Amino acid sequence: MTINEKYFNVNSEGFSVCCKLYSANAKCIEKLVIFCHGFGGHKENRAAARFAKRVISKNREVAVLTFDWPCHGEDVRKTLRLEECGKYLGIVITHARTAFSPSLLFAYATSFGGYLTLKYISENGSPFEKIALRCPAVPMFGVLTKTIMGDSELKTLEKGKPVLIGFDRKVKTDKVFVERLKQADIADRDFSAYASDIMILHGTKDEIVPVEAVRSFAEKNSIFFEAVDGADHRFSDPAKMDYAIELITEWFDLK
Repeated sequence: MTINEKYFNVNSEGFSVCCKLYSANAKCIEKLVIFCHGFGGHKENRAAARFAKRVISKNREVAVLTFDWPCHGEDVRKTLRLEECGKYLGIVITHARTAFSPSLLFAYATSFGGYLTLKYISENGSPFEKIALRCPAVPMFGVLTKTIMGDSELKTLEKGKPVLIGFDRKVKTDKVFVERLKQADIADRDFSAYASDIMILHGTKDEIVPVEAVRSFAEKNSIFFEAVDGADHRFSDPAKMDYAIELITEWFDLK
């Protein structure tokens, strides 16, 4: 089966969101998965591509849509703003519904993307049939300030100057974003209304997001949680990534 890759921008509300669609036939999409990448990542996420090719090869009516968060990938914005991340996700959701008219919409999000997806549904309700989160950065403020940033970056922020941090692309981050992130702590929010539609997978060897913090969050909200023994933050072991894909495929009933 040929899997097509289509690039396009969604222009709305003064923003231009860079997107990529994996599909067998963009005119015949019954189930669409929106994939949300992590901090410093981009829409060319290898995990997203691996997932898309796997599920579409089994069901040609499934599609996977990825996009760049603000200041990530090919996005043109200069300084990261938490509110704009929520705007981007809302724009992508609206476009997915109107442009492709899927019967069912799902979310697969990882790390920072997991945090943003949870934040979005807590503030707007969930538009998704089901949600799969892999290593979601529930304690995102702590992840940013204790793991992603070093002492030098924190000192620079305290002086009121922005810093460049991240992984695949360095993201311009300032004190405004960090303070807003601290205020928008989702760990204490109530997600019990969405619990039956959410699954969390987390590696026991995650070096970025503490597994126990996420386990505690899941237990408090009665969310299904599975610790994947030996998996790191990116699930870099192909066998462990394939296991995660299998579980998520079953969770979404995409077979």
